[in-house]
Amino acid sequence: MGLESAQVDVVFANDIEADKYQMYAKQFGEAAASHFALKDIGKVKSEHMPKVDLAWASFPCTDLSLAGNRKGLKGVQSGTFWEFTRILDEMGEDDRPGVVALENVVGLATSHNGDDLVAAIRELNRLGYSVDVLTLDARRFVPQSRPRLFLVGAKTPPDDVVDPNSELRPDWLQIPYGDPALKMHRAALPAPPAPLTSGLGDYVERTGVEWWDDERTERFISSMSEFQAERLTALKRQKSTTYRTAYRRTRNGVAVWEVRPDDISGCLRTARGGSSKQAVVRAGHGKVSVRWMTPREYARLMGAGEYDIDGIRANQVLFGFGDAVCVPVVGWLAENYLVPLVRGDLAAKSDARDLKAV
Repeated sequence: MGLESAQVDVVFANDIEADKYQMYAKQFGEAAASHFALKDIGKVKSEHMPKVDLAWASFPCTDLSLAGNRKGLKGVQSGTFWEFTRILDEMGEDDRPGVVALENVVGLATSHNGDDLVAAIRELNRLGYSVDVLTLDARRFVPQSRPRLFLVGAKTPPDDVVDPNSELRPDWLQIPYGDPALKMHRAALPAPPAPLTSGLGDYVERTGVEWWDDERTERFISSMSEFQAERLTALKRQKSTTYRTAYRRTRNGVAVWEVRPDDISGCLRTARGGSSKQAVVRAGHGKVSVRWMTPREYARLMGAGEYDIDGIRANQVLFGFGDAVCVPVVGWLAENYLVPLVRGDLAAKSDARDLKAV
């Protein structure tokens, strides 16, 4: 994860998806995968858990979307949050990790008018954690638009540093901090890298890929709105080759293709339906070519370009990476926040700043 001064060992993992387990085992070996509990988290008990300093959970976002009827944390899938905290509760105060980190889509912040986020914070408070809430977009590290929300809970939190409308905690994330019933903190963190405005072309595979035939490409183009068609025509007329990504949307009950205006990939999704798969568009010199995004491009855009996907089914790879957390995002959080928090370094640095200011 780009950490130079810390060794991070995964000692326990849980997921219900056999396809993800297969990918994990192929990358890290069967011996390394022996700690992977391939089962429903509802069947994981506290006695299965090792004593750790940090616990990380990414729980499904399905019920936070319109497709999931926005059931939020009461939904079957997103509600696995409560199973995670159940395990923490069963571990007991002494064995409970000092730091927890939760990842989800930014929609968690507004789900049920913010009540779901408050409920998650209250639950972590009940378990003895002060909570920090921040957002980080993968496009600060790779050319993929993928904003995500992170909750960081700490038994021994750093000082609360007010940072209105910061890059990590924009104004729309400040609301929970104004609730006196919640135990919150805002750690003093460095600014993340600036968002990328280009770079997709550097991640696109040039050889060994299969572009659609003329008939399918024409159907792609003919489905576009007038605005979208004009955008593609402008790219086609350029005297250089440009790469864009496209998604199939449903507008007024009709399936249409829409091309992004920038040299950035749209958010990768789990490939369990045609509308979830992203296409790559190559345009310029009077020509337009279209194809599906490849598994290797998915891996690269998740910061895992060297991941061993040989022999893994294409849709399996797309599903695995579409449901994952971008590696450099986790690396940045770990290096600048999670590992220093576990070590107690953040509190020490905060105290030092206060003394220096005096």
